[in-house]
Amino acid sequence: MPKSTESAARESRTGLPGRKQQAARNDGVILEAAREVFLSDPKAPITAVAQRAGVGISALYRRYPGKEDLLRTLCHDGLRRYIAEAETGLEDADAWRGLTGFLERVVDADVHSLTVHLAGSFTPTEEMGHDAMRSHELTDALVERARATGHLRADIVTLDLGLLLEGCAAIRIPDPERTRQLRRRHLALLVDGLAASGDLPGPPPQAGEFGSRWKSEADLR
Repeated sequence: MPKSTESAARESRTGLPGRKQQAARNDGVILEAAREVFLSDPKAPITAVAQRAGVGISALYRRYPGKEDLLRTLCHDGLRRYIAEAETGLEDADAWRGLTGFLERVVDADVHSLTVHLAGSFTPTEEMGHDAMRSHELTDALVERARATGHLRADIVTLDLGLLLEGCAAIRIPDPERTRQLRRRHLALLVDGLAASGDLPGPPPQAGEFGSRWKSEADLR
C-alpha cells in the first residue's frame, strides 16, 4: 500500500540512507502535487501530477499503479488528519474550545475539499470505512461534550458540522491566503450560529441523505 504523507514525513526525519530517503521525499512531493492538481481539476490525468511534482512518470507509477490509488491515498490522508484533529479537540478540558478549535484546524487543513471534490472518484478500502466510522464517533463525542456545557445549541447534530465544514471548503479563490481568511471569516459566523438561541428551521440532516462517501470495497461488491 502507498505510504501516507505523514508516514513519508516520518521516514524522512529518521535519516534513512540514500535512495530510501529520496523516495520518502518524493512521496510527499507527489501527494502534495496531487492535492493541488485534483482539487483544481478532479479529471486531470496522472501525468499532470508528475509534471507538477517534478518527477518522472515512472517514479510516480512505482508508488501508485494508477490514478485511483493516488486519489485513495490522498483522501485517506485527509481522513486521518480529521481523526487526529478530533482527538486533539477531545483532549482539551474546555469542551466548547475543544469543538471550535477542532473546526478551525480542520478548515485550515482543507480536509473537506478532498471529500467534496473527489468523492466517488475511487473505491474506498475497508480500512477507510473503519476510519470514517471512527471520525463520526469522535465528532459525536465533541458535539455531546459541548452540548452538555450549554454552549452548543441543543438542536445541533453531528451531521450539521459536516455540512458546515463542506460549506467552508467550498470557498476557494486563486489566492491561497485570501481563501484561508475568507474561510475563517465564514467559520466564525457559523460558530456564532452554533451557540445562538432560538430554533433552527426544518429538521436536522439525517444519516443517509447524502450517501456514504467511504463505502468499503466489500460493501460495493
